Amino acid sequence: MHEVELCISEMRAFFATGTTGQVDWRKEQLRTLRKGLEANEKQLLAALYEDLGKSDFEGWATELGVVYAEIDNHLKHLDRWTAKKRVRSSLLSFPSKSYTIAQPLGVVLVMSPWNYPLQLTLAPMISAMAAGNCVIVKPSRYSTHTSAAIEELLLKLFPSHYIATFQGGSEMNQQLLSYRFDHIFFTGSPSVGKVVMQSAAQTLTPITLELGGKSPVIVEADCNLALAARRIIWGKCLNAGQTCVAPDYLLVEKTAFEPLVEELKRAISKMYGSDPLHSPDLPHIINQKHFNRLLSLFEDGNLLYGGQIEPKTLQIAPTIITDVKPDSALMTDEIFGPILPVLTYDTFDQAFSFVAQREHPLALYLFSNNKDHQNRVVTSLIYGGGCINDTVMQLSNPHLPFGGVSNSGMGSYHAHKGFETFSHTKSILESRTWLEMKVRYAPFRGKLRLIKRLFS
Repeated sequence: MHEVELCISEMRAFFATGTTGQVDWRKEQLRTLRKGLEANEKQLLAALYEDLGKSDFEGWATELGVVYAEIDNHLKHLDRWTAKKRVRSSLLSFPSKSYTIAQPLGVVLVMSPWNYPLQLTLAPMISAMAAGNCVIVKPSRYSTHTSAAIEELLLKLFPSHYIATFQGGSEMNQQLLSYRFDHIFFTGSPSVGKVVMQSAAQTLTPITLELGGKSPVIVEADCNLALAARRIIWGKCLNAGQTCVAPDYLLVEKTAFEPLVEELKRAISKMYGSDPLHSPDLPHIINQKHFNRLLSLFEDGNLLYGGQIEPKTLQIAPTIITDVKPDSALMTDEIFGPILPVLTYDTFDQAFSFVAQREHPLALYLFSNNKDHQNRVVTSLIYGGGCINDTVMQLSNPHLPFGGVSNSGMGSYHAHKGFETFSHTKSILESRTWLEMKVRYAPFRGKLRLIKRLFS
């Protein structure tokens, strides 16, 4: 029997014992995970630095801190989330009571990417654990140090029949996807997401896809341009732009273009100094392949600011590019780097239409004081989530669900949504036996008027 097949078999046997269904036991496992993370913080932060050049501050704030918040949120609400939910019964079923219960799915697979290798592996795993499942995690082969640290940690904390890690590249992905799981959770690119979806379809396995796309920022002239620039550069340069919800391009009202560009330059200088490549706070690109891909994007417009590179450390300084063609690679592919294309528009309707006619983004950000425009962006444009007068901070709220739409993903997680993703909501009706409503039984002659009244 193959190692993966044996692991799944052992997990199914363990799940069948009912142990994972016990809420107190689930809480104990979540506390064990938190203690393990706390005890290994130094090693985990060092691994994130090796893979992506993240400072301890950024590694904690964007990875460990998010994971701790997820654990705490699940622990706080798990009793309520797992409790029976009473639902009103209808006259048709009188006398009876109706309710729903959240039931674990079984054995689930979590496939994570390299850009936030700790957070995007453990956050969905936490929801799966809280929901009462056994979990196989498949971290990215590109974030080698963090993936190894995760495997070592989970091996120390949990038995392999409950939580298991499988390392490797595309061959391991294909091998895992050849088996039937009760849910597959994938975070990555739309192209790989299609492969996952095709594989899951063979066994009718439900999936959650957290993908990416071109997340726009619309900047109106009436906003606080200095504040907007600071928040845009922060969101863009976080993890050197290797963030699925990073601002991918700017749509700037034409009258605000020049003053905003000056504020963007000032924000870059304040955060990373006059020589960003020597800033301890600027992470590096994950590998040579992605570094080269980003350099090729420089050709799709005119370099307005930045553009310095350091091939030895795979670093790219925050870069602003203008005169970009809408059909260039810079505007059709997700950038995933510290390169910011800037386009202008004359009217808000032009900016609105530009976004509406493209693929649904994972995130959208609007800087504006116009309440009507804010309302139109929130209610009429289709995208995963976003901010008004900020960037990326929607992910800082552990109570907000996270997920994309269509090309940017399907399904969502974080907090209660994560618990729901890895649970089945089962509906139950308990019918009483002390009274019988005979209207439902044949013969039906003369009962039509009564049944209509019962349905009303």
